[in-house]
Amino acid sequence: MQYTTRRLLKATAALGLLAATGLAGAQADTWPSKPIRIVVPYTPGGSSDIIARIISQPLQEALKQTVIVENKPGANGNTGSDMVAKAPADGYTLLMCDVGALSISPSVYTKLPFNPSKDLKGVTMLAYSPHLLVVHPSVKANNLKELVAQSKAGPMDFAITAIGSAPHLAGVAVEKATQAKWQYIPYKGGSQALSDTVAGQTQVVMNGMLATLPFVQSGKLKVLGVSKATRVPLLPDVPTIAEQGVKGFESGTWQGILVPAGTPPAVVDKLNAELTRIIRSPEVRQRLTAQGAEVYTMTPTEFSSFFERERKHWATVVAQGNVKLD
Repeated sequence: MQYTTRRLLKATAALGLLAATGLAGAQADTWPSKPIRIVVPYTPGGSSDIIARIISQPLQEALKQTVIVENKPGANGNTGSDMVAKAPADGYTLLMCDVGALSISPSVYTKLPFNPSKDLKGVTMLAYSPHLLVVHPSVKANNLKELVAQSKAGPMDFAITAIGSAPHLAGVAVEKATQAKWQYIPYKGGSQALSDTVAGQTQVVMNGMLATLPFVQSGKLKVLGVSKATRVPLLPDVPTIAEQGVKGFESGTWQGILVPAGTPPAVVDKLNAELTRIIRSPEVRQRLTAQGAEVYTMTPTEFSSFFERERKHWATVVAQGNVKLD
């Protein structure tokens, strides 16, 4: 009797697994059957928003479904990210964000309403854009050393996308290394931080090259450094921040796509394949490269490993800078 019961339980479990697999397969076969949302948890005009709008049309053509870009800013990207984390895991709600910023949140926020590592699943990275350290043209400094000296004469207003954001922590790292004196002014996104610096309401800003370069090229902002290990081809005469005394310094924005945890693997794989193809296409690659962003794709597994490495790295920076938010 016990033997028969065990066989029956095993058979039932096998049927359950088969049914679940079949259901996931069926979902993947019929997906997508309705419009898809790409949620950008920042204001329009920033790096994530720019890339989301670049890929939305080709993704729509590939999937033969409407793809809508929706901005949901707030709490350093956590408002929109939380919304996606709690959305149905059916492949119709995607999150386009700065993955580096997302990996910072668990260390900065003591009451984060979601767990990025458990509630979201990475699909693929899309691009990397180093931060540019820029100032309003009225600032007399022409390099980091002169900027630090000027800040010591009187604290300078340093615009940041939000308290606890990647640009904020990059600023903190430079401040600690050089003994600079910044007064951090928080905004709801990179585009607003840039526009206020262009207007002269703040003096210094560090932001992703993709969104910042046009202001440098137009002469509305002056670039003093690049947060990359090596100089960038578009700005060959601009030294890296590491070259200017902050040894080993690197930072930047990593734009990627995530979905709610539990999204069928077949849907994740299909999204990964289409997004990788789109972002690597000559037209899109050239468009991004011309603005200072590097195409950078990953498998879902590689994405998860990257996220955990970033989370551990920024936890150390947050602890050193004593940055905590409720």
